[in-house]
Amino acid sequence: MIHFSTDQVEMPALNQTKIQRWIRAVAADYGFSVGEIHYIFCSDEKELEVNRTFLQHDYYTDVITFDYSTEDVINGDIFISLDTVRSNAEEVGADFSEELMRIIIHGVLHLTGQADKTPETKAEMTRKENLALAKLPR
Repeated sequence: MIHFSTDQVEMPALNQTKIQRWIRAVAADYGFSVGEIHYIFCSDEKELEVNRTFLQHDYYTDVITFDYSTEDVINGDIFISLDTVRSNAEEVGADFSEELMRIIIHGVLHLTGQADKTPETKAEMTRKENLALAKLPR
């Protein structure tokens, strides 16, 4: 199951059924099935609180992924700051909905083992996000 909830923000407009199918298809591309994924859309302040409490990081970010996956089944909690998604979209000249889809799939890619800590892995993550976004039904 893929769940969507909010904390301190309004639920963004999402076609949840379409997004759930898309997430399952992308996970399958990497050899995984989907177990339980819980998306929590939140504010910058909530994201910062999660970052400080669980990761001991003192900065804002767009997505935090907690991975509970087993061998070939992805499971996790994915916190997404809608505030940061909005400002990132403005910064790169993207539509908010497009940037939100990028971040939604970014969390899934983390659950499949993709990293983005170095310039090289970050570039590879962006490439994989673009491939996944191309599969999103319009």
